[in-house]
Amino acid sequence: MDSVERMAEVLKALSEPTRLRLLRLLSAAEPGRCGAGSCHGAGPLCVNALAHRLGISQPAVSQHLRILKQAGLVRGERRGYFVHYSLNEEALQAFLRSLRLALLERSPSE
Repeated sequence: MDSVERMAEVLKALSEPTRLRLLRLLSAAEPGRCGAGSCHGAGPLCVNALAHRLGISQPAVSQHLRILKQAGLVRGERRGYFVHYSLNEEALQAFLRSLRLALLERSPSE
């Protein structure tokens, strides 16, 4: 997959408002607390906590996280029965740099 196709894949993942809200929640998550009673412990946020904070169903959150994970924007880490998700800040920063360069590049004929 070339870089333009990769950028399109990430932009498609970012094109849904709920996914942007998920990324915002993950970027603001405190590293020491999940925030959901069923998560039992520290770390990034589990689907239960994200669903509670967004006011949507757990299956809907899982579907959105699957798309964000496929785009490389989030990471999942299994902890017991739960998968805790965090923002992949390195991948997001790399994408933003690539997008900026692609948009600022000019061919000689332009």
